[in-house]
Order: sequence, then structure tokens, then C-alpha cells
Amino acid sequence: MDCIFCKIANKEERADIVYEDRKIIAFKDIYPVAPTHILVVPKKHIPSVDHLEPGDKNLIGDLLLITQKIARQLSLAKTGYKLVFNVGRGGGQKIDHLHLHLLGGWGKKLKNKN
Repeated sequence: MDCIFCKIANKEERADIVYEDRKIIAFKDIYPVAPTHILVVPKKHIPSVDHLEPGDKNLIGDLLLITQKIARQLSLAKTGYKLVFNVGRGGGQKIDHLHLHLLGGWGKKLKNKN
């Protein structure tokens, strides 16, 4: 399989990993669109949200709770953050492997300006 996220999960490609367990890996996006931009990715290859099955319910719950944990560890929960799933090319998805964008850090910048 020629999936970059699968390669990262299998340690065949390098990434700046911020979290990992047996089911999920999270790493810094190499093309960030926010001061903090983390991709939270299930290790199981699922092309997109549109390909989820009932058996993936627990995995998706874990994905959200781990994203919350990462946001808290990075102090994003204090200033706010966005969570984004892009689905399909028309929805902005560029990599055909389900992933959740954790975007934040703007509040830190605004706070420093005052």
C-alpha cells in the first residue's frame, strides 16, 4: 500500500510524533495552516469518514478522546481549537486515510499582542 499515513504508522516514514498508542498516532502536519496543526490518525487504514463501518465506532470515540487529551497537553483547550475532518477531494481531503486535524494556537498569539 502506498499510503503515507500507513507508512508513518509503520515507521517507514519519519514524522514529528506527539502521541502514539497501538491504535492511533498523532503528528505535526508538515504544511500547517494554524500555529498548532496536529494530524490524529487511526493506524487502521480507513480511506475517509465516508468509509466508516459500525465496527469502527469505538475507534472513532478513541480518536476524539485522544485528540482532546492532546489539545489539553498542548494548552489549546484554554484558548480554543478546531477539529476538522475533510471527506473526499471535494471536501478538501488530500490523503486517502482518515485523519482528524487539530488546529489551534491562535489564542496564544492574540494573548501576546495585548
